[in-house]
Amino acid sequence: MKNLLLSATLILSCSSMLAQAPAVVPSQVHTNSIGFSYILPADWEVVDMQASYPAIRDKVVKEADNPDEKLGASCSQPAITARHGNPVSILIVMVVPFSCIGMEISTKDLPEFGSGVSTGLKKSFDLSPDSVRGLYSLGTHSLWIERTKGALKSNPGMKYTVETACSNLKKGAVCWMVMAADDATLGVIEHGAVTLESDAAAALVPANAFAIKP
Repeated sequence: MKNLLLSATLILSCSSMLAQAPAVVPSQVHTNSIGFSYILPADWEVVDMQASYPAIRDKVVKEADNPDEKLGASCSQPAITARHGNPVSILIVMVVPFSCIGMEISTKDLPEFGSGVSTGLKKSFDLSPDSVRGLYSLGTHSLWIERTKGALKSNPGMKYTVETACSNLKKGAVCWMVMAADDATLGVIEHGAVTLESDAAAALVPANAFAIKP
């Protein structure tokens, strides 16, 4: 279960491409057929990864350490890829359709599912051991969240707050992954309005997100 989402290589390859690719200017309201929408802050630049992502995915699939990681990389799809500021902050929203992985991820699976992202990131990030995790609800949906500090091993001067929030929907799972260069940027992403299936729109990360420990 832990490796079903995606590998660190997949995340960091997308991040690297985001830093280099030209921005596009679509609507800041992003709706995905898997069952969610998210309003990206107006000053964030969205990058179209459709042309470059297949090559990234195929490389990660080829180099995957085990069948679960290979399956997760094969089925993961970027729903939103965006950047902001200098030093750059990165947002990657990934979806994993249940029809592709051949199984459903239940609410009780979310902690293990989401923590797989952090485990993978340790290959390329020096992450603080003082991470905080929580479980919270938005309407009828549960979300798992983790926040920690980290620096790229290849560039220790690049320090980030790394936050991941994952939920399970009827058609698949979705995870928001932000690498924020400062607290203000992190707060803007956390306050972005998300709609999960038929639930009312709400801030992605509420104030009590870490009150309940998984």
